[in-house]
Amino acid sequence: MNMTKRYLPGLLAAVLVVGGLPGSNAQPVETERPGVSGMLQEVTPAVVNIAVTGSVEVQQNPLLNDPFFRRFFDIPENAQPMPRSRPTQSVGSGVIIDAEKGYVLTNHHVVSDADEISITLQDKRRIEAKLIGSDAGTDIALLQVEATNLKAIPLSDSDTLHVGDFVAAIGNPFGIGQTVTTGIVSAISRSGVSPASGGYEDFIQTDASINPGNSGGALVDYNGRLVGINSAIIAPAGGNVGIGFAVPINMAMAIVDQLVEFGEVRRGMLGVMITDLTPDVVEALDMDIAAGAVVSAVNPGSPAEAAGIEAGDVIVGVNGQSIVSDTDLRNTIGLMREGSDVEIELIRGSRRMTVDATIGSSSTEEVAAATEEVEASNALSGAQLAAIPPNHPSSGKVEGVLVTQVAPGSRAEANGLQAGDIITGVNRKPVESVADVNEVLGAESGTLALDILREGNEQFLIVR
Repeated sequence: MNMTKRYLPGLLAAVLVVGGLPGSNAQPVETERPGVSGMLQEVTPAVVNIAVTGSVEVQQNPLLNDPFFRRFFDIPENAQPMPRSRPTQSVGSGVIIDAEKGYVLTNHHVVSDADEISITLQDKRRIEAKLIGSDAGTDIALLQVEATNLKAIPLSDSDTLHVGDFVAAIGNPFGIGQTVTTGIVSAISRSGVSPASGGYEDFIQTDASINPGNSGGALVDYNGRLVGINSAIIAPAGGNVGIGFAVPINMAMAIVDQLVEFGEVRRGMLGVMITDLTPDVVEALDMDIAAGAVVSAVNPGSPAEAAGIEAGDVIVGVNGQSIVSDTDLRNTIGLMREGSDVEIELIRGSRRMTVDATIGSSSTEEVAAATEEVEASNALSGAQLAAIPPNHPSSGKVEGVLVTQVAPGSRAEANGLQAGDIITGVNRKPVESVADVNEVLGAESGTLALDILREGNEQFLIVR
């Protein structure tokens, strides 16, 4: 056998092996890196940095106006007073949602004290921006710029989000420049994040890092569509701890529509006081439902009264959309326009029914008052009850029990019970005497639902 032919296969194998050794001239095969860089190249040009200059009032020491104080510290009488305001500067983020019209979406708190607003694009262009309108309740503001070659970000349907969906937050944290962080949707429909603000909260919660300066930036899904506007963080130490919040884009766009048309938000008002439908309330009402908003009172002359809604009704739907809580109803009605016709599904006792209402108009303060929760405790202790006396204006007109006195600091006061209230029913059972009330109290150890007449208006009070 020819020796060359005999060892040729081995020689070829050796050459291949040697060719693959480190230091050889063979080029490694390139593989595609996993990640979302391709998506980000498409969307990051639509996220802008926002710079705001403004002024805030400075509290002046009243002693500076005292002549004796001024002489004591040798302050000349003709000395100019200290300025009552000082200049401020802040940074934030924004998202271009309409390239043709130059609309930029951001947070209300980013621009609330602004005298001048400018945006910086990814290509370093710096452009002055005009404030179209702003809404503190949802923390949304709309700016407009005049520029060419803008790129807008496509919008998603935030109602289709699920916990666990991958998202990326894009913004300008601490003013260091555009930054991208990634994470998942940690929760949806979060409320109570800022209870003192009285805002309309339906936040997307995410663990994608959101820090100061990210406010107004984009929260996008991995398809490169805008699902929310970054708004708030829980930061005990001043930095991100993995709990950030974004306003759902569906809520933001409902606000944008009104800001474009009116320059402000004209909130809808139904005219009801509501509380959440908790398991103990369900037990007290003896209802087979798990979610809804309990009507505790109906404002006289309100759209709710005109529609026939009554205290004690449980609202479970608006225009075919399920209502799962008092916050849900508040957001749904508050984001509707004045004059909107709505179909409200409710449960009254054992009946499920539908009523039609026309949404009224209200200021933010009035809406907040109309949706205030009725506080309740687990007993009627501290309340003194009596039969309705013959000389009472309601005598002979209603059957019930008069609350003659409520002790300060008592459970009854914590309930929201007031002297002069007339209790007409307990757990949907009519009561005509104190004995009737005591009989129900003796048989029920859990939550009570009271039908009350207060100054001629029917109310519904939950007693825990």
